[in-house]
Amino acid sequence: MKIFSEKTLALLCAAMMSLGAYADTTTDDEANGSPVEQDELTRMNMDNGVVPIADDRGFTLQSKDGDFVFKPYMYIQSTFNFRYYDDEGLDKAYNQDNVANSGFAMPYAIIGFTGKAFGKIDYNVSINAAASGGNVLQQAWIDYAVSPEVRFRAGKFKTPYTHAYLTTLGETLFPSLPTSLTAVAIMPHSLNAVTPNIGTGFDLGVEMHGMLKNKFGYEIGIFNGTGSAVNSATKTLSDDKHIPSLLYAGRFTYQPKGAMPMTQGNPKMQHIDKMLFGVSVNYNVESENESTNDFRAGFEFAMLKNKWYVAAEAYYMNVGFTKRQKIDESYNYWGGYAQVGYFVAPQWQIGARYDLMDRNGSSKDGFLNMPAAVVNYFVPKTNIKLSAMYQYIGRTGHDTQLDRDLDDLGISTHTAMVMLQYAF
Repeated sequence: MKIFSEKTLALLCAAMMSLGAYADTTTDDEANGSPVEQDELTRMNMDNGVVPIADDRGFTLQSKDGDFVFKPYMYIQSTFNFRYYDDEGLDKAYNQDNVANSGFAMPYAIIGFTGKAFGKIDYNVSINAAASGGNVLQQAWIDYAVSPEVRFRAGKFKTPYTHAYLTTLGETLFPSLPTSLTAVAIMPHSLNAVTPNIGTGFDLGVEMHGMLKNKFGYEIGIFNGTGSAVNSATKTLSDDKHIPSLLYAGRFTYQPKGAMPMTQGNPKMQHIDKMLFGVSVNYNVESENESTNDFRAGFEFAMLKNKWYVAAEAYYMNVGFTKRQKIDESYNYWGGYAQVGYFVAPQWQIGARYDLMDRNGSSKDGFLNMPAAVVNYFVPKTNIKLSAMYQYIGRTGHDTQLDRDLDDLGISTHTAMVMLQYAF
């Protein structure tokens, strides 16, 4: 035991000496939102899906040659929510109230570490203590660079689909994702096992990705297709398609002004000019059980121009039942949003979003329209962000009152949220 301890101590000392580590601190100019150089911005924005690796988020350990970087981080998000639901779907005999799912919540309490190794590997591990089940492991991956044009990532990470999900968690304009990505589609059959939504989020898998000529990005991957709540291998072969029942995904982007930071607003990024156009497709193949084969496609646009942030997305989902379901029909759903943010002062950002969703499928008339507004305040020299948002769920174009009532079941008509976020 003594020999093991001495060897362990020696290895730790050698590792620390080889790192030549130091802790970077924030200058007063940076803390007050002064412009950041483009090259520095790229280095600071190493993607881990939660927070940038930026030096102003606490400290970063780094070797002198930059081949080894270690960045511990913490991300906390606490919210106060008020949600008001329409009368449809409520049973007054059971004293069900129009106000529900309200009060305080903590969606994220993340601790993790990210960095680089050997000048070729990026890595990231994050644990969400506020989650349960498989979602406690928010992500864990390594990314190996053969070259800037050819990289391989394996583990649990974000699937390459939609700008809204791919934005760094602590850098979003709104404290909640567009409802058109998160709301489950309404099926014309009573099948509890079939509740797909358009967004795909985190999953386990492997992908090849890179940037060509610092303008053309690509991501091609294979994932379990079971989402972030499942960390085990549960898939089989598809009897319908005769291929592994996995999620096959690809995303291709054009970034004419160089790699765009995955942010929707940062007080230190008010002097940059970036733009992104993207298309993405994926196909979630299910095995022969009570489920569906889902095809998705999307288009995205995003722009950062000085104090402005502008984005728009449109996406489509086709749901086809497996043969076991004995349902010949397939159903089509679409959604999209446009949003804009502007820094009216160095630490104040205002934003608006208009969200659309054909939740009941293209075979029926009617869709949801969901305007929202937000105000963000970035507390100087603290890494604290305060947000206040309001969203209204409207319904338009339905043939019958029953269709109108069913379309927004489970979604609050009025939503107000105040969020406090801290990142270190």
